[in-house]
Amino acid sequence: MANTSQIDYTVQVWKERDQFVAHAMPLDVMSAGNSPEEARKAVDEAVRAFLDTLADLGTLEEVLTESGYRHEQGKWLSPDWIGVERHLAVVTE
Repeated sequence: MANTSQIDYTVQVWKERDQFVAHAMPLDVMSAGNSPEEARKAVDEAVRAFLDTLADLGTLEEVLTESGYRHEQGKWLSPDWIGVERHLAVVTE
């Protein structure tokens, strides 16, 4: 029987033109949809596929550890978020 673990992640959603983009952090998995809900559902599916692929390849622990995760009591916990910030850069064209 296969071992199972819970893996948490944070999803950030924003609008780009006529679609919504969802980014699962810190896994760095993205997907999109026609609404915020569709984008969230799509990124959840993409995360599951990504994690299944890592498990099949035998690299799940390595990739999660490199992404800042820690394993505690059967759960993979993402890094502690300090904040989400919006910054401004000035570009001269």
